[in-house]
Amino acid sequence: MIVKVVNQSKHELPQYATELSAGLDLRANIDNPIEVKPLQRVLVPTGLYIELAKGYEAQVRPRSGLAFKNGITVLNSPGTIDADYRGELRVLLVNLSDTTFVINDGERIAQMVIAKHEQIKWQQVDSLEETTRGAGGFGHTGVK
Repeated sequence: MIVKVVNQSKHELPQYATELSAGLDLRANIDNPIEVKPLQRVLVPTGLYIELAKGYEAQVRPRSGLAFKNGITVLNSPGTIDADYRGELRVLLVNLSDTTFVINDGERIAQMVIAKHEQIKWQQVDSLEETTRGAGGFGHTGVK
């Protein structure tokens, strides 16, 4: 799949880390380091602008290493970038640790996955087909 991109960052285009990677690493494109205090939210620019085809979205997800080692995660994970959005890709990060974290220019801050999606049309009905699970919610299936 070809995705049109305008790269106004100081960095190379995002790359897949391995042959079978699903996500591309997004990098911070900033002039000065950003200090993120505990529980603070920041919107980090990437300098990237993309054009997706109809029926696709870009999902912005946390980087597992950054989350595990430093408590830095994508707040609205996964963040959705719609096919008709043409603004700069920015990543909403939050620091869930108890120490300040510094984001430097070029740092890998999130990953982006391109995914196909469908749009639905509602069909309003009076009842739904019964299933074994029924209305069982969180924890309903138990522990095995």
